[in-house]
Amino acid sequence: MIAEKKEKQILMLSFVAGLLFAMAELIFAIFSHSQSSLTDAVYDASELVFIAMMMFITPLFYKPVSEKHPYGYYQIETIFVIVKNMMLLSVTGSVLVSVIETAVSGGNVVNGWYVSLFQFGLGIASVVIYCIMKKMNQNMSSLMIEGELLGWKLDIGYSMGMSLAFFLSLTFKNTSLDFLIPYFDAIMAILVMVCMMPECIHMLISKIRELFLFSEEDEVVQQIKEMASHILKTYGFTSVFFDITRTGRHLWVAVYYEVNEDYVCVGNLKQATQELSLAIQKEFGDSTCELILA
Repeated sequence: MIAEKKEKQILMLSFVAGLLFAMAELIFAIFSHSQSSLTDAVYDASELVFIAMMMFITPLFYKPVSEKHPYGYYQIETIFVIVKNMMLLSVTGSVLVSVIETAVSGGNVVNGWYVSLFQFGLGIASVVIYCIMKKMNQNMSSLMIEGELLGWKLDIGYSMGMSLAFFLSLTFKNTSLDFLIPYFDAIMAILVMVCMMPECIHMLISKIRELFLFSEEDEVVQQIKEMASHILKTYGFTSVFFDITRTGRHLWVAVYYEVNEDYVCVGNLKQATQELSLAIQKEFGDSTCELILA
């Protein structure tokens, strides 16, 4: 219950902060006619819808596994992440078309100094929010919170980068790069979307793999194989097959093993299972491990 309450508090903080950011960016975009600020506002607004839905379903992730729900409710988290990334890709496509149309029609001149100061202020505020959330997230294993922290970290880099870029654009005036000024805002908006799309696509593919219960990435599988083989060897067990998959924040590991004897010592089996479970939880967080005689 404590972990559930803390996760809700972190999501609520992220939601309120994101709402304030989106409103500030939208208002600034309207008055400054900045396409890059409008793009940022659209992304933040899309994120708010996702966070709001997650706050309602978070209690499901803490319900125990049952015969009716052998994988718990972790798949719901995976489905929501898929929906989120599909939504972001859709929004990105529509905004990208609008920005390109603006650029083709002659560009859009904005006050680079105002945009630079505004983005710098957002960057400082993002640092504060990130630090607070990071401190609240200590000793927790939540895919959603880790995703939110990554999002705020990206916001910090984005805002500071945009601030620096628009500050440097002020030096273009009366130089050979003067012709770029009307298109600079559109260029920055396009760069933001181009940088965001690979991350969304990678996350989307990863979660689709989880939804169909495909095996984890080769690096994770190999690491678990090495851990299991080393631990099982000390108890006289030999691993022969691994079933490793993830649903949402939860990692499921089934290790099929063989023994050289005609019997299995229950005490050794129990101890080996506990030792391997602790090792996997320490390395990968929320997980379930079982040993199955092949």
